[in-house]
Amino acid sequence: MSDFAQSWKLSRSRFLAALEGMSQEQLNWRIHEGTLTMAEMAMHVAGVEVSFASQLTERELSTEEARIKAAATDGVVNDKPFPFTSSEMTPEFVAASLAAAAAIAGPVIEAADPKVRTKEIVSALGPVITGDGAFARLGFHAGYHQGQAHFIQTAPGFPK
Repeated sequence: MSDFAQSWKLSRSRFLAALEGMSQEQLNWRIHEGTLTMAEMAMHVAGVEVSFASQLTERELSTEEARIKAAATDGVVNDKPFPFTSSEMTPEFVAASLAAAAAIAGPVIEAADPKVRTKEIVSALGPVITGDGAFARLGFHAGYHQGQAHFIQTAPGFPK
């Protein structure tokens, strides 16, 4: 296991735990305009994982995988509409998308091949980064959103 895999797994497991047991209404509740719902955050986390891993390995994506990848940026860091509707983002769909992303990104992070670690790719935020830069970002990315999920879940008006 690579040095990056441990932090990615820890951060991701805490984010998944925060989503566990959420209803579709809870996952899609928006604390206020201009913020992501927990479902959108989850799809975004999956999208960044698919984006980085597919760029690092030059993997061709299926139509559904490409749609997940779009959630890395669309409606999050650009003005395009978010690629999934709230009616699509059921607890089962979100969980399956996160599992699909882990199946794509996990082996890449765990192996951390030296050629992959030095390969240059484009980050979701725009800058060119190396594989190591991608792995470092993935190591905290889900945890960043887990903190946001906590604030959403404890906000007044959150559906119980």
